[in-house]
Amino acid sequence: MFLVLNTSGLTLIPISVMVYRAQLGAADPSDVFIPILLATFFSTMVGLITVAIYQKINLFDKIIMAYLGGLTAIIGGIIYLFAQMPKDQIATVSSVASNVILFSIIVSFILLGLKAKINVYETFIEGAKEGFEIAVKIIPFLVAILVAIGVFRSSGSMDYIIGGISSFFSWVGVDTDFIPALPTALMKPLSGSGARGMMVDAMNTYGADSFVGRLASTVQGATDTTFYILAVYFGSVGIKNTRYAVTAGLIADFAGIIAAIFIGYLFFH
Repeated sequence: MFLVLNTSGLTLIPISVMVYRAQLGAADPSDVFIPILLATFFSTMVGLITVAIYQKINLFDKIIMAYLGGLTAIIGGIIYLFAQMPKDQIATVSSVASNVILFSIIVSFILLGLKAKINVYETFIEGAKEGFEIAVKIIPFLVAILVAIGVFRSSGSMDYIIGGISSFFSWVGVDTDFIPALPTALMKPLSGSGARGMMVDAMNTYGADSFVGRLASTVQGATDTTFYILAVYFGSVGIKNTRYAVTAGLIADFAGIIAAIFIGYLFFH
């Protein structure tokens, strides 16, 4: 459950995405914040439900239903609210709300630390030290997964997959404006750096504030790197039998990508 929730990529503050958008000239780098928050909710929820089904966890418990139902109702209400707005108002409201939420989250972390009499700076440094030690430990597993990803990208398989998907949707008469953002979506489960490169390439080609650029940014923040996370975490503790973790993680990724596309059309198209 922990690993699948990790791969589903619940994103509170997508700093790296906003930094790249700022560097590439986006008028408002944070305008993808709410779309990412909505898309990552769906990927996390689907991942949680998938693992619960595998593990035979009773999701109909009153407390669980209250939490899941309440969160789903809030997210559904937000989507409905934006769906009723005129297109020219969505960008403005989303931008203002994104900045307010981001600022509130950061301030709340600091205030909670002060309330608990925790030295926030020293705690951050301790966490960074532990992160560095873990990074050194997982280098062999990281090298293995990156080599495999490099072979996949160099083989041209990505181009064939994107071409096939584009042809299919064109054949069935579906709008294909989202297709140029798909390389980011397909690379995301394999490599965070690879997906980031695809996102940057999409923004360089179409513009940071284009539909494709914003959709690629939303997809980048909607999920996390499934195979990388599973290889690193399982490998670091010597677990070889991953059971259903890969399947559940990919299901969550698929849900996040589909949600990101629909939300991207709602907000930016």
